[in-house]
Amino acid sequence: MELYANLSSEEKTKLLQLPAYITLLAANADGKLDDREKQKATEFVNIKNYDNKEPLLVKYYSEVQEHFEQTLEYIDAQLPTDKDQRENALKQQLSEIEIILNKLGTEYVKAMHRSMESFMDYVSKAHESVLEHFFFPFSIKGFSEK
Repeated sequence: MELYANLSSEEKTKLLQLPAYITLLAANADGKLDDREKQKATEFVNIKNYDNKEPLLVKYYSEVQEHFEQTLEYIDAQLPTDKDQRENALKQQLSEIEIILNKLGTEYVKAMHRSMESFMDYVSKAHESVLEHFFFPFSIKGFSEK
């Protein structure tokens, strides 16, 4: 049985946009998506497509990868420029996607949540450097904490 059989084409499209929304939420710390965050997100989608530890998501990432950069740019352009309004819009979209996701079963939802958590973490660390961890291997309040 096709996993997405009980989703409308609009719901499937929205579900495939989830990594773009996660990317934009992770990048919203400064209110905008920059080139480094975009690069890290694209890199992560490519990694997930070829080395996915979640068997339930192999086909998903294959489909996401096909149009990820265009989807990311399109959604980014549609969002408000104000940081708080942007965050609210992103959270609203993610709430709608969660409703769609719940139609796919508990195991799929768990796999997707694990994957999106790692995705958000990966993009959030786009500006960390190896030197930062070399000089400050532990958090120093007010200095090395993000």
